[in-house]
Order: sequence, then C-alpha cells, then structure tokens
Amino acid sequence: MNSLSNSVTHHLSAKDSILKQVIAEVDWPKIISTGNVFHDLMSCIVEQQIHYRSTKKTFAKLLAKASSEELTVDNFAEFEEQALGDVKLSMKKYETIIEVVAFFQEHSPDWSGMSNAEVREVLGSIKGIGPWTIDMILLYTLERPNVFPAQDYHLRLVIEQLYSVDAKRITSEMKKIAKNWAPYQSFGVKYLLAWKEANKRRKQ
Repeated sequence: MNSLSNSVTHHLSAKDSILKQVIAEVDWPKIISTGNVFHDLMSCIVEQQIHYRSTKKTFAKLLAKASSEELTVDNFAEFEEQALGDVKLSMKKYETIIEVVAFFQEHSPDWSGMSNAEVREVLGSIKGIGPWTIDMILLYTLERPNVFPAQDYHLRLVIEQLYSVDAKRITSEMKKIAKNWAPYQSFGVKYLLAWKEANKRRKQ
C-alpha cells in the first residue's frame, strides 16, 4: 500500500467498525480510469451502468464492433453507424445521447480545474443527465475522493444488508453513515461495492 491507501484505510477503519471488517476482507479497490468524461457518459446512457461496474459488458462489445477502444466526439459518428444500431435504445436515451454529443462538440471543459459542485452544474445542464450519472463521473472518471452516490441501487442494497438499515429510512441513514467517512467517502463506496462482488463470487 502507498501513503494514500494507508491514510484512507486507517481513517475509514477508525471511523466505521463495519467498514473496518470489509477492508480486512477485500483488496484495495483500484480502478484504472479512462479520464474520458464523454466516453463514460455514453457508457452510463447506453448500459445504465458505468463500464467499470458492468457485468453485461454491452458497451465494451459495442466499442469492439466499431473497432474502437475509447469513444470520443471525433469517432462517435463511426460508432453510431457501426454499433449503436445493434442496441434498442428508448427515444429518451437517444435524445440524451444527442444532447451529450452536441455539448461536447461545443465545449471542452477543464474538468480537473473544477470543484465537484462545478462539475455537477456543468453536467447537470445537459438534458437527460441526472444526479446518479454525475456521481458516477465524479467517482470513477474524475476519481474525486469524497463522493457519495446516495441514489445508487447496489450501494443501497449493501448498506441495508451490512448496517441493518430500515429500507424506509435508507437514504437518510446512508448519508449519516457516509458522513463519518469524509473526506474519503468515495473509497468507502468502492470498498462496499468490492465486498458485494467478492461475496457474490463466493456464493457461486
């Protein structure tokens, strides 16, 4: 472990006894980010999941059909022609894709120079892009350290299970739990999701 991982695991373990047990069971959740906001937005729209967490690998298969490793505004037309037609997208999803393409054709934001709030404001201005998608971009693409996606379905299930939280109060209870993880909420999230996947493999 490096100095960051040591600081993170020490902090989370000291603040949350349940998370301490999780950390003891799973490896450091290392994810190699594309750093490509356009690419990851398209993954979220097409697959309803960011590709780092995808099990169906739909987006990866579409990229392969278009002979692309990474989606950009410049190669989107080729991707659309060769691969996108192979998936049945709702009109709402297709409209969101068009909005995203139009935005990136006109703008080249300096994401690294923006605060989380500024990223939320810019991405939230694109029609069809909601809070969950923005959280995924902050968490996985931009690798911000203190993001908590309270709307994430899988995270809600894990917290409900491990923390014995009442499903009727899940959102407020999740936020209380995650508040203790600051300034490393993102790592708490990734540890819990890594535990979920490891637990799933053990049961297979």
